[in-house]
Amino acid sequence: MIPKEQATFRILRAVELNPGISQRELARQLGVSNGKANYLIAALIEKGLIKMGNFQQRDGKLNKIAYLLTPAGVKNRAKLTRNYLARKEAEYEALKAEIESLRLCEGMQPDGLPALQGDGR
Repeated sequence: MIPKEQATFRILRAVELNPGISQRELARQLGVSNGKANYLIAALIEKGLIKMGNFQQRDGKLNKIAYLLTPAGVKNRAKLTRNYLARKEAEYEALKAEIESLRLCEGMQPDGLPALQGDGR
């Protein structure tokens, strides 16, 4: 994932797991400044991936903010996850093929044991 996708994924996941997360806590989890967290959240709100709402507390005040994933946000997070897993699976298959090639070049059998060179006579 490119850094922008990573940030988007991490924000969407954090919001999904904890809708009442504060910008300060989100910034801490992402390792960015509060201003950067605010900018990222605003961008995701503008894209329609999350929405912000006020929740009424017991005393009747509307000062608790919550972030909620929109259906588009859920789809986007799932797409990012699928793409990430597909890339990792392709990397795994490429590494597996490279290891197999190296083993064959070094005279190793596919199971990692040295190939027999004859009975030594």
